[in-house]
Amino acid sequence: MLPSYPIGATGMGRTREMAPQLLSPVRQRAEAMNDGSSLVRGPLKGYHHETYVLSPPGGAGRVKLREPRATSLWFDRRCFQSEEELLRGLKGRVDRVPEVVDVEGMGLQTFIEGRTLGAHRRAGRPVPDAVFEQIVGVFRQMVPITAETLHVERRCSPQDAPADGDTDAFLKRLVVFVEEQVYATNREECGGLFAELGVRDEALVHLKKNVAGLSERPFCLLHGDLHRENFIIDPQGDLWTIDWELAMVGDPLYDLATHLYLMRYPADQEERLIGEWCEVVEGIRPGSSRAWENDLRLITAFKKGQSVFTDTVRAAKSLRETGFRWAALPRVAGKLHDALAAAADPLGLEGVPSRRQVAAALVRWHRESAGTRAGETRTPKCWHPQ
Repeated sequence: MLPSYPIGATGMGRTREMAPQLLSPVRQRAEAMNDGSSLVRGPLKGYHHETYVLSPPGGAGRVKLREPRATSLWFDRRCFQSEEELLRGLKGRVDRVPEVVDVEGMGLQTFIEGRTLGAHRRAGRPVPDAVFEQIVGVFRQMVPITAETLHVERRCSPQDAPADGDTDAFLKRLVVFVEEQVYATNREECGGLFAELGVRDEALVHLKKNVAGLSERPFCLLHGDLHRENFIIDPQGDLWTIDWELAMVGDPLYDLATHLYLMRYPADQEERLIGEWCEVVEGIRPGSSRAWENDLRLITAFKKGQSVFTDTVRAAKSLRETGFRWAALPRVAGKLHDALAAAADPLGLEGVPSRRQVAAALVRWHRESAGTRAGETRTPKCWHPQ
């Protein structure tokens, strides 16, 4: 979830007086469910869902109504049947997560008032000590929660639920997901772009070999996406953890690695967090930080490799949302170049194209895949939501 915008903000909301046929079905449903005590807010910024904040009758407070966007790309595995049911299962076990209230037969998450940690401190900046300790507390509360103690329906296949402690199988299945659901699914239409960027089939073979050999650690609940926009600081300074849809049960070090990769802490604060994390998890379930020095490096290598495959498709899509967005090309190409440079070793890339070469590849792919001049808005087949 990202910061919300009031109704009427440019490009982000519509007033109640607008004709119903101009509103999306989700917005119409939010308006119908709202008790009229305040305006419906939204859509909130967010990639995967169209989300609105409303006040339903009955004094339940403000809640979020959201539905997946039809054009969203889903490049991360979902392991629980319902995020709302997971949140119900976490009540009393993890502090300050959204509650779920029943409104017209639907379980809706309460809206957390406050600002994201990213709005307070952008990536690369240290987080305040009070927030830092609360983040450590989130890890502390997840470690005791295991598949046996969390009675929430899961939808992952048996292959994606390896035996407790089999960290090697856990990470291997995540690599397989990237291979099958990101690369192979989009290769027919997007293979030319991958190839021009120097990313070919053997890159995934290299990645599998590069991240194998993890030490065993007891599994626990993982959030899977702990970054600055998924932490909300309320007016009292308390930290709330939101967006649990990528949660899974698995290697606790994977959650730490993902968190560090996404948070971009300064070096001294990252080192401090690793130290406190190791002390916390070992005090609760001995062996949870086993061989962290080696395995943190391997898991981070996977995250870097994964980013290349997801970022390549997302970069191309982001430039084609409303025709070809020439003004955004330098920023998008720069971000994709940085992802390629970071993953050069994990993927065994022979070379990394320059920012200018990445930009040129994106433009050529746009023209060739669409079969039209740059600027048309037809969406290629490669944008299949997962």
